[in-house]
Amino acid sequence: MNLINHKFELAARPVGVPKRSDWNYKQESVRNLADGELLVKILYISLDPAMRGWMNDSKSYVPPVAIGETMRALALGRVLASKNASFAVGDHVYGPLGVQEFAITNGGAIIKVDPRVAPLPVYLGVLGMPGMTAYFALLEVGKPQPGQTVVVSGAAGAVGSVVGQIAKIKDCRAVGIAGGAKKCQYIVKELGFDAAIDYKTEPVAKALQNHCPRGIDVYFDNVGGDILDAALTQLARGARVVICGAISQYNNTTPTKGPSNYLSLLVNRASMIGFLVSDYASRFAEAAREMAGWIASGKLKSREDIVEGLDKFPETLLKLFTGENFGKLILKLPES
Repeated sequence: MNLINHKFELAARPVGVPKRSDWNYKQESVRNLADGELLVKILYISLDPAMRGWMNDSKSYVPPVAIGETMRALALGRVLASKNASFAVGDHVYGPLGVQEFAITNGGAIIKVDPRVAPLPVYLGVLGMPGMTAYFALLEVGKPQPGQTVVVSGAAGAVGSVVGQIAKIKDCRAVGIAGGAKKCQYIVKELGFDAAIDYKTEPVAKALQNHCPRGIDVYFDNVGGDILDAALTQLARGARVVICGAISQYNNTTPTKGPSNYLSLLVNRASMIGFLVSDYASRFAEAAREMAGWIASGKLKSREDIVEGLDKFPETLLKLFTGENFGKLILKLPES
């Protein structure tokens, strides 16, 4: 096969909001496979807030993307050729394949997915990293009990929307914080949240008082900053605060803003715990089976925001930080 790969390589460390010039758009011939390798035609690329952190040259839970390296991303595609006995031509696979058209991998961290169980984009959302994040962070760290109040920020996003739905499945009260009337209506009317708070039009702390009169038992934080501070003022005794993300802080050119209301943790005998989904990788199949059952029974819904065209990657990624995306943000590539 004489194939040409198009890809985005990191060209510079972004300062503040990333711009197109922080990447180079390149093309190259696809090389021949070595023993143990497989060639994947990428069909869908997952765009996630964590990608901004991977671009920084700072200590984190994974090494940064190197200058000149293909931009790291989770992606899903179809096996075109294989010299790896674990994968056959035609298999659909998911893993860290990068922002490119074709990927060659040795199969490490690559899993097969079944398009008969769910549409392929769902494996980048509810049945992918966002869904796994919501499932394990809420149930294993947040530990909600029936009748308790769960509040989630970024509630219309890929993770937050699943958190609220699982909270309802577990017989909890779910309150979502989102930006804009459409997103707030969506999480209440379509996803079944008990209440929504529009941070763009109403004071969050006052709204939390109104919607959580007995306090917040589990606060699932995806945004950090002022909204985290507001939630801390409304904690119930023994509350659990799950730190999953801080998207409001990722493009800061000044030091990250920490919570000024942290003494609420002391007063309310509450806890604040950080979460990384990779810590639960050995249990992903378990979570996927349960969530696939919820999808089949109509208890768990997914929404994907799909943009077509690899060349649109830089501008599409920024939708995450402006709040333009609605649901799981995915880049779609042509089949051939």
